[in-house]
Amino acid sequence: MSRIPEATIQEVRDRVDIVDLIGRYVGLKQAGRSYKGLCPFHSEKTPSFNVHRERQIFHCFGCGAGGNAITFLMRQEGMTFPEAVRSLARECGIEIPDEAAGQQEASERLRQANALAQRVYRAALAAPDGAPARAYLAGRGLDGALWERFGIGFAPDRWDAVGRALAEAGIPAEIGEKAGLLAPRQGGGGHYDRLRARITFPIQDVRGRTIGFGGRAVKAGQEPKYLNSPETPLFRKREAFYGFPFAAEPLRRRERAVLVEGYFDWIALQRAGIEEALATCGTALTPDHAKALRRRVRELVLLFDGDEAGRRAVGAALSLLLPLGFRVRAVELPAGDDPDTYLEREGAEALREKVDRAPAALEQVIRRAVERGVATPWQKADAVGAVAPLLALIPDPVERSEFARRLALAAQVEVAGVEAAVRAARPGADAAPEPSPARVVRLAPADERCAHTLAQAILAHPELAAGLPDAELAELLPEGGWRELLRALVSSARAGALDVSLLSETLAGEAGVLLTALAAAEEPTLSRDAAERALADALGRLRQRRRGEAGRALTRRFFEDPDADPSALLAAKQRLLEERRAELSRSPTSGTVPGRS
Repeated sequence: MSRIPEATIQEVRDRVDIVDLIGRYVGLKQAGRSYKGLCPFHSEKTPSFNVHRERQIFHCFGCGAGGNAITFLMRQEGMTFPEAVRSLARECGIEIPDEAAGQQEASERLRQANALAQRVYRAALAAPDGAPARAYLAGRGLDGALWERFGIGFAPDRWDAVGRALAEAGIPAEIGEKAGLLAPRQGGGGHYDRLRARITFPIQDVRGRTIGFGGRAVKAGQEPKYLNSPETPLFRKREAFYGFPFAAEPLRRRERAVLVEGYFDWIALQRAGIEEALATCGTALTPDHAKALRRRVRELVLLFDGDEAGRRAVGAALSLLLPLGFRVRAVELPAGDDPDTYLEREGAEALREKVDRAPAALEQVIRRAVERGVATPWQKADAVGAVAPLLALIPDPVERSEFARRLALAAQVEVAGVEAAVRAARPGADAAPEPSPARVVRLAPADERCAHTLAQAILAHPELAAGLPDAELAELLPEGGWRELLRALVSSARAGALDVSLLSETLAGEAGVLLTALAAAEEPTLSRDAAERALADALGRLRQRRRGEAGRALTRRFFEDPDADPSALLAAKQRLLEERRAELSRSPTSGTVPGRS
């Protein structure tokens, strides 16, 4: 693949909004000038992940991950640098010269195949062969506007509709097979379409790219009723959600997610105006689903079918969600109802009210546990035993204690007995807590505090770098990341373009971590006068410490080195004293950064 011109890469950096990009993957809330959320790169319960829109930088103060939009996409999607740049360029409408010249990445070929299949399905729904599908959709209350809005299509009742389209587009059948669109014929005689005579629902990633399909049978006796794409390099059922592109902004705005189990259920919520809905794709909720949701929201509403299977699904979901700190509510639908049928019978307002007033899911579990009776000690023990393992998963002690109190009240037992059962269900609960990841930026020792001040002032007012004593900085600063960072900041500022986003790509190791931490931190903006004073003060402190070290070294030589010249040592100490007096005589508020003493 041809090399991407640097000017094009810079245009991508300038055009991408890092808050919008990361907001697709992480639930961000504004906090001052930056945005905060749960880090997507390590497990945490308290947000330590900061995104700074003005500087186009992100940094996690828990694990130290940091960078710009390009490096975020590289880490999140496992892309190379060129792949990430090309992906962002396409989103921004930036043309990369000779982009099509080289061999396309394998993942891009799969996306091309999926996009072509989606066009085939959409066209087939409107064609005469799509009449049975159109009739079925109309019977479910879905009109043409909804088909268009959600990209609903129809897989023709033929063996080669998609296979033929791929061949005409020059996409090999092997790519179609790898994308889950085609299956090999037994005996090696070519391929055939996996989805046939089915209404299709495009499953998309957070960026709106089709990664797979769900198919609903329309022919009588056709089994299974629902058939999804198989696992592919793009489509992983254990982490994919249906409806993610539509829900991304509502999730952030409402700070909650509503989870359903089917495509028509998800569409029903959209029709009712519940936009923050997501659906799993042919599988129950998994740990990967739960982790992806927790990075975006804390409150989750479960909206499953109103039958025994739906109630069991609530309990299974709680075992995954509670340890992550979710606040889980559960909607109770009448027996035999699903969200779609409830919407058709009761209307959108009634469904919205059900969701908005949903009680805590644990309340439902407690009520069901005591329905069997609590008249005897054995019944009481069974009721408490059915719920205690779930309560033991709650990480917050106040929340756990309150639900224990409610269980005790419902089971008509003492709270102490419930708390004992919960403790018994929490093996290792008394072990020492796992230490939090150490922060990269520390406030001690004094040299680091001075280096932090220097870097903060230069970031706020790059023009001040012109007055800094370049050669002396290398002598004053300790070896390591701070020295590397400050020299890079000064060099970039003097070149006339201190681009933090660009610098984050070139600085590696400790210096890179320190840069993104400083750039993403929510610290007060220094005025120019304050920055000048801070620079002068930090340089003065560094000089004083170095003079102190030099003076102590001279004293040791005076007493320990018999060959040393006492007069020369005393003269050297006198020069250090004169340097100190000369520095004190300069006004720290003169408006200029002091040079070498």
